[in-house]
Amino acid sequence: MAHQRLGSRVLRPLLIFLSISGVLKAQERVDSAIGKQKPWNILWISTEDLSPDLGCYGDTYARSPHIDRLAGEGARWTRAFSVAPVCAPSRSSIITGMYPTTIGSLHMRNKCVPPAEVKCFTEYLRAAGYFCTNNSKTDYQFEPPVTAWDINSNKAHWRNRPDKDQPFFAVFNLTTTHESQIRLDDEAFAKRTMSLDAGQRHDPSKAKLPSYYPESEVIRTDWARYHDLITAMDKQLADLLRELQEDGLADRTVVFFWGDHGRGLPRSKRWPYDSGTRVPLIVRWPGVIAPGSVVEDLVTLMDLGPSVLQIAGLDVPNHMQAKAFLDKNGIIRPVASQSREYVFAHRDRMDETYDMIRSARDKQFRYVQNFQPRKPYAQYIDYMEQMPTMREWRRLNKEGKLSGPSALFFQPEKPKHELYDTLADPDEVHNLAGDPQYRDVLKRMKRAVDQWMDQAGDLGVLPEPSLNERMRPGGIVQETLPVEIKPVKPEGGIPEGLSKGLIRLQCATPGASIGWRLASDLPGRWRLYTGPIAVKSGEKLLAKACRIGYKESLVSSQIVD
Repeated sequence: MAHQRLGSRVLRPLLIFLSISGVLKAQERVDSAIGKQKPWNILWISTEDLSPDLGCYGDTYARSPHIDRLAGEGARWTRAFSVAPVCAPSRSSIITGMYPTTIGSLHMRNKCVPPAEVKCFTEYLRAAGYFCTNNSKTDYQFEPPVTAWDINSNKAHWRNRPDKDQPFFAVFNLTTTHESQIRLDDEAFAKRTMSLDAGQRHDPSKAKLPSYYPESEVIRTDWARYHDLITAMDKQLADLLRELQEDGLADRTVVFFWGDHGRGLPRSKRWPYDSGTRVPLIVRWPGVIAPGSVVEDLVTLMDLGPSVLQIAGLDVPNHMQAKAFLDKNGIIRPVASQSREYVFAHRDRMDETYDMIRSARDKQFRYVQNFQPRKPYAQYIDYMEQMPTMREWRRLNKEGKLSGPSALFFQPEKPKHELYDTLADPDEVHNLAGDPQYRDVLKRMKRAVDQWMDQAGDLGVLPEPSLNERMRPGGIVQETLPVEIKPVKPEGGIPEGLSKGLIRLQCATPGASIGWRLASDLPGRWRLYTGPIAVKSGEKLLAKACRIGYKESLVSSQIVD
């Protein structure tokens, strides 16, 4: 660093000044967090529309050898859940550590404006000195601010970091298992799964369907295709892990693998049952997590961000509703009074179709409250209707060929309350809400949902137009105010020469973050402002401010004297 080249005569006052001004805050946080140890790198491998339909979770139909090996080298969570059964609301909760029902990201493909304190958690990592990359899906229900990532593109990689000793947080979003890939035409599907040989493909006749599906060759084919896509994705994961090994980073990197919500088939995706919210979660942490560990604690994907912050030795911001399940020492084993008794989930507008459902899950039971019970389960959703399974299921219903659990989805109305014993009834088809034997369980879990909705300030009670007006009065998207660029003035006995060239950036918009760059930097790369910047005379400084849900400010610029 620059201060290491200065003589002792000026070193101490400069360090004092820089500490006060904030220039060294990021490095100080890293040093404080890790002591004298090198910080851990962190790699996320996320995938789409995936339930725990993997060999390591006991699925004998699955072929997922590399994921299974990763689980054997680390820990596997058996009760991990998304807070929404669809991608965008779920991913909004992951990047912010907040419930979608709290920050306004609850409706599919709406644009939310969270409270001012809400930020992408990656900003805290960047401020602490981490190089943060995302490849490449965001889908946060808001445009990601430039301050969230060092690089956010389909070329983002830990290998892009300018300093190979800099710790990284790298995210790779594998889209292979998305529901849209199941329904590809035969030629496109063959191309999508061209990495598979004949022995790796799944025989539809051997598929074991959930009891809520009717027996059908069409549905079996979709199920087999879903598993073929998992095997193809498994190979992509292997490629990333191989790159990590080739770079000599495997022993210093914490690897996470998770799915963003349940499988992309009807009555799974979009539905707050286990089929729509229970996900795989695997973490390999060399030398810290014992290989082959199995964790049965209740966790949510929303808890991923706080866990990463804790691994980096950083505090979890007070406004976050999520809880860390890992810290710098490994798996957190909370005492009973601090562990999650429930995880919660919601369903609101899905594309063009409205419904409002809230759900609570403990280690055994799932409770579902349907706030619009007069609406059927099987409302028409254009995107969902493109799936062969959905078309076949509707055809069989129209022809009167459904019975038992497979007929439940087409009831004209839903029960107001649903209760399932997930241990005895993993498909959640036997509703216990009316059984006197489970009256106390029903009452307890309904109370939990009521309390959660109250504490979270559930915005689902507002009609969506009212919510939009609340976030964007008059339909106008607010704009972040421009950045003020000001020189740092000598103060506190610091000689004037030491403050020359130090620039302070300010924005008057509450909750705004500031990105900055020099004209000589690579185009499109914005650094996160954390404190006064040392700029050489004659350099041109550019800065812009952003707040989630607002328009970015205009770019401010100044040539430093």
